[in-house]
Amino acid sequence: MDKQGFAYIDELIKNTNQKTSLGFKLTYEQLYEVVATNDKKRFEISEDNTQIRAVQGHSTRVVERDFEPVLPPDVLYHGTAHQFIPSILKDGLLPKSRQYVHLSGDTKTAKAVGKRHGRVQILQIDSKKMHQDGYEFYQAKNGVWLIKSVPVSYLTVYEGIIV
Repeated sequence: MDKQGFAYIDELIKNTNQKTSLGFKLTYEQLYEVVATNDKKRFEISEDNTQIRAVQGHSTRVVERDFEPVLPPDVLYHGTAHQFIPSILKDGLLPKSRQYVHLSGDTKTAKAVGKRHGRVQILQIDSKKMHQDGYEFYQAKNGVWLIKSVPVSYLTVYEGIIV
């Protein structure tokens, strides 16, 4: 995998098929189908069709995506499990094992992300103020908003209706 997160498709298929004990072989067609049909648009193929990568969400420090800073909307959201709220309100939103904190542009998406971990709580981020204060925001091709961290002073527990 290179610093931009790309891996050669030929090598990926070869290595996967050598190491798998699932009883089937990964094909080019299956790989392209996953890219085309993934509901989160999680993967992309290089322009020359020889490499694949995750659009965002890398948990390895080898990958250093070159996202361009963009102007965020005034408010962004983060969905999380209710039990994590005390820690977040103490330390802010941190990327933990990821490179960036993932944010959503709407409460519906934030809720869908957060419910993977149990009872959902939505946090509202004052992204307008953060941007004014010099924080850089990025947006992956699949629409996920990314930032290095969110200090507590920019967070509020969202009490509104999730739409």
